[in-house]
Amino acid sequence: MAATELKRIVIIGAGQGGFQAAASLRQEGFAGEIVLIGDEPELPYQRPPLSKTYMKTGDATILPLRPESFYDAQGITLRMGSRVEAIDRAVQRVMVDDEPVAYDHLILATGTRNLRPPLPGIEHCLDLRSLSDAKALRAALSGASSVGVIGGGFIGLEFAAVARAAGLEVSVAEAAPRLMARAVSAQMSERFAEKHRALGTMLRLADPVAEISAKGLTLASGKSIACDFALLSAGVVPNTELAAEAGLSIENGIKVDTQLLTEDPAISALGDCASFPDPFSGRLVRLESVQAATDHARHIAKRLIKGAQAPYRAVPWFWSDQADWKLQIAGLAAPEDRAEELPDGTMLRLDGERVTAVETVNNAKVHMRSRKAMGQGTPLMLEDFAALAG
Repeated sequence: MAATELKRIVIIGAGQGGFQAAASLRQEGFAGEIVLIGDEPELPYQRPPLSKTYMKTGDATILPLRPESFYDAQGITLRMGSRVEAIDRAVQRVMVDDEPVAYDHLILATGTRNLRPPLPGIEHCLDLRSLSDAKALRAALSGASSVGVIGGGFIGLEFAAVARAAGLEVSVAEAAPRLMARAVSAQMSERFAEKHRALGTMLRLADPVAEISAKGLTLASGKSIACDFALLSAGVVPNTELAAEAGLSIENGIKVDTQLLTEDPAISALGDCASFPDPFSGRLVRLESVQAATDHARHIAKRLIKGAQAPYRAVPWFWSDQADWKLQIAGLAAPEDRAEELPDGTMLRLDGERVTAVETVNNAKVHMRSRKAMGQGTPLMLEDFAALAG
């Protein structure tokens, strides 16, 4: 459908990606109706601060992406606290709280939810995914002296650092043999393990949780971790049920092409829920990243309104604030990519001689230069990196 024929665009999911899609559609000149649907009651808000700044201060006023007046001024219809029950592709409409809402184009930005493994006592665990989760977690912190963290990824370690700074005893149980195993090199994992141990956090690696109780955690090895409460941060699951029920292809997320379009030309998908072809390897990847969701949204808006046909090629990047360390990653490494450490502590991930990712700690200059170089459209080679980093 041509841009001039688009009268109403519906966006399911009011997180960072859904919000950015609505904002970018207006920025690209779309004059039709935009309906933004979210299942939480709050205005669209930032999630990254939940495990960092908000956990320390409890100040929710810093979270909204825009005030309510922005949506009024931009003519964006908000349907917050609403649930989409079904997508009817044949007639191009969604059912929202039992009410049909027609669309000319539909954008799925349904995000992810916390993985809750079928462990005995899992009901004793708290989550950290939404603002309501964060409020419950802060309340638990205020009356606790010890906490267990299930999962050694970004969220779990960010929370662990905040809890240690607040004076709590913290234990992290990670099923994998190292921290942040899906995100960083083994060398960077070890560096952060040393950092958290220096903060006083107890790490239990390669020893998954077998049972949870009100008194603590029992590990597969039989060891026990006493704690007043536990945070579950053992990964996420993409919210693909609506898409699957509508007959769209699912492969570790809602499958889209290089234009972030599903096999239905009237439906796009973005952010954490979408799996798309990596521009270098061609393999389907799904990125759990605020920046990826934002970049996806801008790309889709350009395609819909300007007719842009270039494939999506934005450089992925990620960050995590843990105590006084800021981890930044530019690019996307495959698990088998080798790692090479530079004298300044920068860690390169390499596929042959091609730099696939650059990991830095408290080195924004190298991070930004790496992102810029990777975004030039040609592979960044190892021999070129010395000049870049200098």
